[in-house]
Amino acid sequence: MTDMVTFRDAVAAWAAGGDGTVARELAGRLSVRAVVLLEGPSDAAAVDALTGSRGRNLADEGVCVLPMGGAMSVGRFAHLLGPPCLGLRLTGLCDEAERSFYTRGLERAGAASQGFFVCAADLEDELIRALGVARVAEIVEEQGDLRALQTFLRQPAQQNRTAQQQLRRFLGTKKGRKIQYGRVLVEALAPERVPAPLDDLLTAL
Repeated sequence: MTDMVTFRDAVAAWAAGGDGTVARELAGRLSVRAVVLLEGPSDAAAVDALTGSRGRNLADEGVCVLPMGGAMSVGRFAHLLGPPCLGLRLTGLCDEAERSFYTRGLERAGAASQGFFVCAADLEDELIRALGVARVAEIVEEQGDLRALQTFLRQPAQQNRTAQQQLRRFLGTKKGRKIQYGRVLVEALAPERVPAPLDDLLTAL
């Protein structure tokens, strides 16, 4: 696992303008066969939680889970990791609103867009719908965040939003909260309730 983290960090440094020598060497030494491109660390936490629940270790399978730090980076990472450079298989998640952006970025890199699975709004929205508002509220209380949620819900801006929209917004109100709930919401899912984009991603790997 540590070696795959080193590879991920080397790719991030390469994407930021550094030398790709280390990433190229590690890709060969670790027999990396695929990279899961995700928008951010909360998505990665959800993927890690699901793979763990299914008894899989993606690093051991030659798969690198790589948070890109934003959807706008997909073209750059696809160019480095896909056919133009390392030639690895690319897959991942994207939001419906960003589907066309992903398609263009992947096409420019000569990578197939069929390996990317689309969330309706984002992965948090998918997880809330899968669990249901009442269950997510229970999990928020279990995590010690009930008072923070109640304070958030009293804000005027939340009054015209649905309960699902309110919970989705709440998860993004504190640094690290989306990462925390990316993990715990997946852990709370029954196997048959895993959102289709996340389930399809793991099935395809």
